[in-house]
Amino acid sequence: PNVDFYSGIVLKALGIPRSMYTVLFAVGRCIGWISHWKEMIEDPKQRIGRPRQLYIGHKQREYKNIKDRIQHLNENEKTK
Repeated sequence: PNVDFYSGIVLKALGIPRSMYTVLFAVGRCIGWISHWKEMIEDPKQRIGRPRQLYIGHKQREYKNIKDRIQHLNENEKTK
């Protein structure tokens, strides 16, 4: 679970109506959203507001059936 899961429990304990949960979650994030937007429009070279990501993992891997994966995990647990 993320922080919103626990925030929901607190909001319920405080007696806040469930219909207000989304609003309250968003209010706390507004300053971050506005900061990202402000940075994006102030830099003309930045066309999309997301970081660049380069995948450096395996190019291709052989598919393993789920039963084989579970068996492998069980074998590893026995050796510990």
